[in-house]
Amino acid sequence: MNRLELLRIAMRYSFAYGRGYLSTFLSSLSTLGLVLAIALLIAVLSVMNGFDKEMRERILALVPHITVYGQQPLRDWQTLAAELQAHPDIRSAVPFVQFDALFLRGSAIETAVGVGLEADGEQGLLAALPASQRARFAAAGDGLLLGSGLAGRLGADVGDTLTLIVPTAGGREAATRFASVTVTGLLVTGTELDESAAVVHLAQASQLAGLEGGVSGLQLQSRDLFGVSQLGWELLGSLPAGYYTTNWMMSHGNLYAAIQLSRDLVSILLFSIIAVAAFNVVSSLVLVVFDKQGDIAILRTLGASGGDITWIFLLQGAMIGVVGAVLGAICGVLLSLGIPPLVAALEQLLGLHFLSTDVYPVSFLPVDILLADIALVTAVAFAMCVLAALYPARRAAGLAPALILHQERV
Repeated sequence: MNRLELLRIAMRYSFAYGRGYLSTFLSSLSTLGLVLAIALLIAVLSVMNGFDKEMRERILALVPHITVYGQQPLRDWQTLAAELQAHPDIRSAVPFVQFDALFLRGSAIETAVGVGLEADGEQGLLAALPASQRARFAAAGDGLLLGSGLAGRLGADVGDTLTLIVPTAGGREAATRFASVTVTGLLVTGTELDESAAVVHLAQASQLAGLEGGVSGLQLQSRDLFGVSQLGWELLGSLPAGYYTTNWMMSHGNLYAAIQLSRDLVSILLFSIIAVAAFNVVSSLVLVVFDKQGDIAILRTLGASGGDITWIFLLQGAMIGVVGAVLGAICGVLLSLGIPPLVAALEQLLGLHFLSTDVYPVSFLPVDILLADIALVTAVAFAMCVLAALYPARRAAGLAPALILHQERV
């Protein structure tokens, strides 16, 4: 038998028109199971990829990749910043002041880690602000930028005046500093930073922290996100004694690792669902072999070899794999695209907020569809279906045509 005839018979068994409804029904069940498994896996992978992307491109774009601290306040930080920026792996180096703060508005009080930044900068948290809010912050000497979550707990809005208290490490009441600050902008990043961000002018922060014009250190942005540990040690080796470094992996590394681990575990779980769908192909094709054993015997008496029969069922398994993979990929992409608006609609309908930045790294359900994931999932599903068809195909090729025809006559 030529290949075209083998393909026609396989198509008849898979997508029967006329007779052969049992084989069509079994093939359809196998295809449907494969479509559901692939669509679910692609959708879940897209969501996990979305969290990974938001972590890298949103959160890590707002926090320093490497932070250089001095044991004493840095006063000649401009020289140090120029030296660090000369390194080919450093994109920028900006000064900052860090201090513990209490914010009061009426009877509401909240704690936060305050950060002082240069008002005319566009790095770090300031990059999340629109140009108009950055200009308003730069123009106000007592300006304050609050994370939207922190502002919500204080009941504060743009234009409100808050009392800022900066206690000293020793707790001496006389040394405690007070300042009146005006909210000039709200940081709405959709990330966990909204719950704790509080930014004031660098000069004011230096005075409040008792650094008298000095800064706490320098915030560095690296070109290689995942080489910050080695880069930090390299920079530390070039600095004089009295400096130390931290990096984003110390503060956000566990979160990033948890996202990667969750992605891997979910992938293994859902690939096992595809394996179950492929096993369903085995059982379906075995039933098709029993249903079509009379046809198989006739084909053998007409000259079809055992290899031809094997190829018919292998082609049937491949057709189930192709149709299931293609439809599953399409459904998976559509499901991935539909998840964010569906979640938003449910939140609005139920009056609930499923993702809150005080628990999750972002306040929305991100999706990032990668062609590499779709290609991998569909290729694995297709290969599993072809492998699953081997046993039924060999079983069909081993049927004795004379015995089958004799049994049918009896």
